[in-house]
Amino acid sequence: MTEGDPVQGGATGPEPAGATLRAAREARGLTLDDVSARTRVPLRHLEAIEAGAYATLPSGAYAVGFARAYARAVGVSDALIAKQVRAEVDRAGPRKPEYTPFEMADPARVPSRGLAVIAAGLALAILILGGLWFASTRFGTGGEPTTSTPDAVVAAVPAAPQPSPTPASGGQVTLAASDEVWLRVYDADDKTLYIGTMKPGERFDVPAQARDPKINVGRPDKLQVTLNGSAVPPLGTGERPIKDVRVSGAAIAERLSGAPAPSGPNAALDAAALGATAMAAPVAVGTVLAARAVPRRAPPQARPRRVLTETQRANLESAARIRAQSRARR
Repeated sequence: MTEGDPVQGGATGPEPAGATLRAAREARGLTLDDVSARTRVPLRHLEAIEAGAYATLPSGAYAVGFARAYARAVGVSDALIAKQVRAEVDRAGPRKPEYTPFEMADPARVPSRGLAVIAAGLALAILILGGLWFASTRFGTGGEPTTSTPDAVVAAVPAAPQPSPTPASGGQVTLAASDEVWLRVYDADDKTLYIGTMKPGERFDVPAQARDPKINVGRPDKLQVTLNGSAVPPLGTGERPIKDVRVSGAAIAERLSGAPAPSGPNAALDAAALGATAMAAPVAVGTVLAARAVPRRAPPQARPRRVLTETQRANLESAARIRAQSRARR
């Protein structure tokens, strides 16, 4: 299309530049998308040019530049369109600023410095008091976390006295056979330290480092036990085998020194047994006789009979044999 075309002449008339461009585009059968693809101008800017809404464009220079590209795409003189768009932008007047100017605050509305300091001090005091209150409720006076009521009640109950631990080692324990006797020695982990039938005169030293050694023996009366060379009363009469009897140095030393006084319906028998295990003490025989002199009372029917362990039964039998030997000497 040349400058003598009617459409071009319309661009110089009173018709707006946007209407001229729209008419040229429609005459060529193009859409705004086609023009946007050719000119690389965003579609919204092309729509603003056709509508004459130049205020929505970034600036007047952008409006002129986009209109020139639009005119070249539809075959209209870009110089005439640029002149017309520039005139229309000038008639629209200056653009309104797109930002909000900063307004200084009224000094009368700003709190004074003293008031700000007081407010900060109050906030700090509240924060400190809150921290102290939380610490006092979370932790007790001793610095330990407080517990709930059920735990506190349980903690208030006095704990039962715990028995003092047995010494780790009380000396060297030696097991000697006076006749053929079957024997097994093992530790707390059930590890066998010795097993077999000992011949008369054979002996076995219980390892001092063994953890809580115990023995099973078929004829305890045929087994001589010594602690550091000192004889220990037989572990049983031989009428029946015994098992799980502790033979560590500490356990044998405890047998020689005696245990705490027993209590209960079988206190007399227990006292006699404990007296028999303390033969090394000078008052061993007197203890056995004193225990014998105390009459045994039948336990009440309502109380269950105390079950003796194999060790206690062996001690009782040993005490009975000692009493028989004492009567024979008389």
